[in-house]
Amino acid sequence: MTEPSGETAPEAPEDVEPTEDVREGTGTAPAGTTEDGPEATAGEPDAAEGAGETSEKPAEDAGASDAPGLSEAQAELAAQRELRARIEARKAEKGGPVAAGAKLSGTAADLLAAVRAVEGGAAKGSAFYETAAPVPEPSAPERPPTAPPGPPAPERPTGPAPATTAAVREVLARGGAPETLAGPVAAALGEGAAAILLDDPWQLLAVAGVRPEQADGFARALLGPDCGPGDPRRTVALTVWLLEQAALRGHTALETATVCAGLAAHSVPDPEEAVDTAVSEGAVHLFREEREEAPEEEPDEEAGEKADTSDESGGAPPALLGLDRYALAEESLAEGLARLVRTATADAWEGSELERAAGAHGLVLHTGGEAARAEPVALAAAARERGLRALVAVHSDGGRRALGAAGTEAVTVAALLAGAAGPGRDEDGALALDLLVVLDAPQLDVETAATLVESLPDGCRLVLSGDPEVLGAPGAGRVFADVLAAKVCPRIASRVPDPGPLGELVSGIGVGELNQVEAPGKEIVIVPVRDAGEAVHRTVQLVADSVPRAIGVPPERTQVVTVGHGGSAGTRALNAALKQRLNPGPGRFGGYDPGDRVAYAPVPGRTVTGTVLSADAEGLRLRCGDDELLVPKERVESALRHGWALTAHQAAGTRWPAVVAVLPGDAAGGLSRPWVYTAFGRAERHLSVVHGVDQALPRAVAEGVAPERTTRLRPLLEGLLAAPGE
Repeated sequence: MTEPSGETAPEAPEDVEPTEDVREGTGTAPAGTTEDGPEATAGEPDAAEGAGETSEKPAEDAGASDAPGLSEAQAELAAQRELRARIEARKAEKGGPVAAGAKLSGTAADLLAAVRAVEGGAAKGSAFYETAAPVPEPSAPERPPTAPPGPPAPERPTGPAPATTAAVREVLARGGAPETLAGPVAAALGEGAAAILLDDPWQLLAVAGVRPEQADGFARALLGPDCGPGDPRRTVALTVWLLEQAALRGHTALETATVCAGLAAHSVPDPEEAVDTAVSEGAVHLFREEREEAPEEEPDEEAGEKADTSDESGGAPPALLGLDRYALAEESLAEGLARLVRTATADAWEGSELERAAGAHGLVLHTGGEAARAEPVALAAAARERGLRALVAVHSDGGRRALGAAGTEAVTVAALLAGAAGPGRDEDGALALDLLVVLDAPQLDVETAATLVESLPDGCRLVLSGDPEVLGAPGAGRVFADVLAAKVCPRIASRVPDPGPLGELVSGIGVGELNQVEAPGKEIVIVPVRDAGEAVHRTVQLVADSVPRAIGVPPERTQVVTVGHGGSAGTRALNAALKQRLNPGPGRFGGYDPGDRVAYAPVPGRTVTGTVLSADAEGLRLRCGDDELLVPKERVESALRHGWALTAHQAAGTRWPAVVAVLPGDAAGGLSRPWVYTAFGRAERHLSVVHGVDQALPRAVAEGVAPERTTRLRPLLEGLLAAPGE
């Protein structure tokens, strides 16, 4: 790897460094514009990755506003909600209190109802003026035949009634809002949506993609002079909206001062009073850490990362505001992890350090790079030899297929929770497991992690394994980092280095050094470019010609990774150019042709890559690894993208023989060490870096730490699992 001086090291072969000066991809974005990951808008859901896009967020469902069908995404989310309800029912039947919601008002069942209302009804509109489709409340898919029957499932909800949607459409028309929002509004607000909007027009903010200024205009049209910037209905809706936007960036809570500043930016005259009103009405929850009475008893070294969150007087950390769904998830996750720690029986297992730790503890963390993944995989195999029920779960289908090719059976976390894969469940609804090994643990968001841990039976061992240097989860929370920081369980750090020049390069990036690396086999090539147009041209030439000829990797096994979706060299521009070169066609199936590479998001935060096979009246049919998937026609526009070029968040958890990392000049502001580490680490044999950011690359590696996420999991774990006397 060279310092970014415009030269190549090792010197690029003629095949890899074209000299033509063909400019493509006009239409520049502002300097620093980025649409990917926590370094820009951490965890913001995107149509094809669930995170990171700032300038365009297409609606989750596009098509007729009254589409009756349920998508794969909705069914999968419903399965997770049903599972959580069943587990809560199991806890209640045993007579034990549900401590996970102890700090919240009302019962855990009330909170679960609120979570289901928000999750199941939230539409994914891209903008106030764009076409959006309804997101009907999903119903759960059938349980697999291997799962024993559990408690009765809750009544399956249905989508908004046509009459409800029609009534909402009339209200929207009166307020000058696009009638195409009727479906999402009806799904978000429920049967009385029209009356709710008439009484509180700012509830329009419950639809994803609607901006405060757009809701203000709608309210003025309906209420006239009776509304103003200090209207309590407006301030409460804005408080909730600010917390929802923070969740898209990865936060599960925000400091009250941050929320007040956001309210002031939207012309709320008394932000403190607005926060008090939102808390008193139960729209948001106020949390205070329980260390306030005796802060002097807590040594500074134990405060760790939280030391800098104390107020100026040196007291307890400031109060936090959060939404029900994330408060419930974090508290439930903390309780679940504590349960595993307390209920596991310590056994003296022989073998590696990781095996000994897993035998003695219910929760173990394992850290390391790509080569270190073999260690937790070996742990699962050793557990099976001991007669235990062990399973390996990964983040992506690509990661699952890679393990399968190496002879290791694995499932994705999403398939395990949906009941599509795994060992089935016992009569209490828990997974029939004695040991669960989760690879790619940094990709776990707090809601997925909570559902996963709730699904494990008492006494089950959980090993979370991953590389702490990669980009964080596309959803809210920083589960792996918080558990690491809490120091409540053993952490086993792998000593296995990643091999070869690529391993040396990525390992150096992980410690903040962009080293020059000898690459005699053309493992690493730097391709300097002057502007975004040249970056697009060089990328196409690398994928289509140079890498296949010089490296021997065909285009279908080469992946382009770039910083964001927008900009003159983002995924949109690159995919358009790559399609024209590699699979030209008219896009007769909603913009796609057979043979197109695509990225499909069955649910926000999880990307599946594949190839278009055909289309019919039901939708678009894809080949994803060994499986065939159907993308319903109403979800093609919102959940599907061309996939020759991906963002780093979309690519996380998967590796390819060859990777072309594209760093155009307008992406400099979006670079961080985790982004570079993740993008460069996707390559197995060859990495080409299309380099147009000059010194921004070494600066990002040395100094570009991704923004911290505000969460509550660490103090919750510390409180539950603190040693006696602490």
